[in-house]
Amino acid sequence: MKPSAKKTNKALAYIRVSTGKQDLSMEAQEEKIRLYCQLNGLDLVEVIRERAVTAKIKLNKRPEGSKIDQMISRGMHHIVSVKLDRLFRNAVDALSHVEQWDAAGISLHLVDLGGMAVNTGSSMGKMLITMLAGWAEFERNIISERTATALSFKKRSGMVYNHVPFGFKAKEGNLIPDATEQAVIARMQGLRADGTSYNEIANALNADSVPTKNGCVWRSQTVKNTLTVAA
Repeated sequence: MKPSAKKTNKALAYIRVSTGKQDLSMEAQEEKIRLYCQLNGLDLVEVIRERAVTAKIKLNKRPEGSKIDQMISRGMHHIVSVKLDRLFRNAVDALSHVEQWDAAGISLHLVDLGGMAVNTGSSMGKMLITMLAGWAEFERNIISERTATALSFKKRSGMVYNHVPFGFKAKEGNLIPDATEQAVIARMQGLRADGTSYNEIANALNADSVPTKNGCVWRSQTVKNTLTVAA
């Protein structure tokens, strides 16, 4: 990661939408970024668009996100995005990238971070990024804990939650054990107790033409998720 020695006003924008309906559209993100660049004298020369990609994937491992380093090597000195979570997985990931970019003379601009624009090219911007990244991570963890608690309660109470898990069927908002699927779960649990891997279990179920809840083939992660929910 080595931009040109002399800092320029050249900027690239990074826009991402996942599959979630709560996402700000690509068009809306780009409009905000273009207006920000215009008001702050940045020459927006590249817009990187990432569609249907989760934030859980590291930036440099994403199909389009991996292009950022290439653009930096061509003399890009400013990276602009709407929010922190468009770019990074968590606070640690955010601060790590900010530190690397800062050392290379790259400024990160966030158009809407808690209702304000932040630029890491200033000392105040760096401090705010550090603080707000930590709070964003804290908020995500709190939401995750609350969700897990709610799902656990619904599971114990036999209520439908999120989607109907393998081994059950829904009836009037409640979960009713499905005898056929429960037998499959028992088989999986027995195989795991014997030391069989998730992948081997998936292969055995597919060989016997046992369908998943959605009628698809079994994969190791599907087996693991099913056993985790059933535990």
